[in-house]
Amino acid sequence: MPGNILDLNESLRSGDAPLLLLFDIDGTLIDTGGKGMTALLKTVIEIFGSEGPPLDLAGSTDLGILENLHAHFGTEPCIERTHRFFETYHVHLENSLTSNPAEGRVLDGVVELLQDIAGAARAKPALLTGNTMQGAWIKLRHYRLDHHFGFGAYGSDRADRNLLGRIALERALAQTGQAYDTKHTLVIGDTPKDIACAHAVGAKCLAVATGQFSEDQLAAAGADWVVSSLREISLR
Repeated sequence: MPGNILDLNESLRSGDAPLLLLFDIDGTLIDTGGKGMTALLKTVIEIFGSEGPPLDLAGSTDLGILENLHAHFGTEPCIERTHRFFETYHVHLENSLTSNPAEGRVLDGVVELLQDIAGAARAKPALLTGNTMQGAWIKLRHYRLDHHFGFGAYGSDRADRNLLGRIALERALAQTGQAYDTKHTLVIGDTPKDIACAHAVGAKCLAVATGQFSEDQLAAAGADWVVSSLREISLR
């Protein structure tokens, strides 16, 4: 049963321990209007020669998606193809995002929450995303959110999302000099895979129903807190 969101807000405001807030991107911070999928499908055709299987992007890592494509097409993974795949994808992603800038949006409450975090000395925002590092920053720059983040763990680090939490904690220490306790680390995402990823490293998960999963589905997946949008979260 998810916890009371008022209690979470109070703990975010009133505690004194350093907080690490790890944000997913797609469905949590932004909705690209399907532009990421468009870029991926173009890339799959260009690299593998046909569309391939339906792609499940909800919480998947980009490396994991490529692993599944190799398995589907019966091709042996190699560094050269991996490099070519993501180089091609990043070009298509940038072009897709800029082709019609009016499509896609920053999700409700995101800007306000990130501004709250910027004003809270004990809170550090970072990324924990299935996007490659370059793909993540392409998206964040396009939606003008990049200045809120300095580091993160990415879908180009590992295929298994459950391994990304530890990488994020290690990078937090390297970037800030602060060792963050997993008890004071909050993963913020919109899929059951975000929840599993948080729990795999001993952190809590705030699940936001701004992606393809409902509040009930996220609660059933074991989220520690569930909100309809990030408007419900405040550090003030």
